[in-house]
Amino acid sequence: MAGRQLPAGWTLEEIRQVSGDWEATPLDTDRVVTGWPAQGERLHAEIVLGFHGLCLVKAVNDDDWYMGSLNDDGSVTCWSAYGDLHEALRGL
Repeated sequence: MAGRQLPAGWTLEEIRQVSGDWEATPLDTDRVVTGWPAQGERLHAEIVLGFHGLCLVKAVNDDDWYMGSLNDDGSVTCWSAYGDLHEALRGL
């Protein structure tokens, strides 16, 4: 499921406007994503959006958006979840 994609119904410009990060970008989903809801639990990313060291991750078969840190090795460690993308973007 590797790839760089945007959430359905969203443009990159809209994501940047809502988040306030004009360098936000979709990232490759081929990475390790862990940390939520249980420490060390692995999520299978469908969409990953990058925001200057922070990420929002949409997992496969899950409606929530997970916020976390982009680590030096490219992995993501999540620490919170949001019910929708707009709420998650405002939470950055």
